[in-house]
Amino acid sequence: MKAAFFDRDGTIIRDYPDEDWSHVQDPEFIDGSLETLSVLRKQGYHIIIITNQYLINEGYITFAQYKRINDKMLDNIREYGVNVADVFHCPHRRDEGCVCIKPNKGMVDQALKKYPKINLSESFIVGDSISDMELAVRCRMKGYWISPSARSNNPLITRVDHIKEIILLFE
Repeated sequence: MKAAFFDRDGTIIRDYPDEDWSHVQDPEFIDGSLETLSVLRKQGYHIIIITNQYLINEGYITFAQYKRINDKMLDNIREYGVNVADVFHCPHRRDEGCVCIKPNKGMVDQALKKYPKINLSESFIVGDSISDMELAVRCRMKGYWISPSARSNNPLITRVDHIKEIILLFE
């Protein structure tokens, strides 16, 4: 089984400053994200979303607020004709030292436990942050960095230059 692990905020839907999330009612999809999910699903990839949601334990949003946005996002993705296999989230504060907050491997490990047929060598991670790319390295998977700051003249690129491939899926 090959999986496409997607970050959520800033990759599939718009991200906001932490303090603004409590006011968000509906997910705003990033241009091209639904189309990309659809193409990958048609290519046989199982879509798995892995998302840091430290906003919950840091008190910016409640679990109910997270769930409402996530459920609306999943409904919209389903309406677009794409099945998301699963969503794994980390609600822990950044200073809690948990094993699931990216770039730690906890959410990928949870996915592997639930879906033991996932072949990491055929899978990849898509995200908009250094922690997403560090996770790809730790899991020995390809990482696709969609952040506009990932352009080749950016000095941050040297932190992830050992990843086999970095591309922009959306512009």
